Amino acid sequence: MRKNIGSIIALSLTICVLLFSSFKSNEAITSNDYSANELTYSIVDDLESSETTMFPLEKTYKPFSPTLGKSFIGFKEALGFKESGGDYFTVNTLGYLGKYQFGKETLKLIGVYNLTHFLNNPEIQEKAFLANAERNKWILRKDIDKFVGKTINGIQITESGILAAAHLSGPGNVKKYLRSYGTNGFVDAYGTTIQHYIKKFSGYDTSMIKPNRRAKVELKA
Repeated sequence: MRKNIGSIIALSLTICVLLFSSFKSNEAITSNDYSANELTYSIVDDLESSETTMFPLEKTYKPFSPTLGKSFIGFKEALGFKESGGDYFTVNTLGYLGKYQFGKETLKLIGVYNLTHFLNNPEIQEKAFLANAERNKWILRKDIDKFVGKTINGIQITESGILAAAHLSGPGNVKKYLRSYGTNGFVDAYGTTIQHYIKKFSGYDTSMIKPNRRAKVELKA
């Protein structure tokens, strides 16, 4: 019993000595021991200075956007972004209107006459895009059958490329381009060519666009 008490006392004294030694050996740290620069930590600086980081900020950062792939929605959204940046309410320097940059004469062909109402109504603009595409597909139906799958000027011809080019220049100019095998081209006022649109918008699924000679925008009463 006495041996046990003695062991406990000895162990307690040892612990006290060790704790005292530890506290004494550690100097107090004050704010004067470090400069403000040493205390400041920048995540951006750290990432930029590292050559092995997985995500170099300036090289790989891109704004997030949904991936629509080669669907019909992807087709019309890509075309709308190319035309206007996707802005329903814009008018360019030549007077073309809306997300898809329609001219007033084209709008008349598909039953739209009130340009102010058109410009301020995204629903009508979407209907106009589809109606115009249906009309163009009917006009170009024979050329689509004949040229899709062929290569002109090193570019494979697809239905979506043809329809995008028709949106740019009108179906008549696309006919001339295809039937001349690329020698009779078209350039708009900003320098964009039929060939560029045929290439840029190739391979989308435009099967839901039905050829319709009398396609019109149905306006609500």
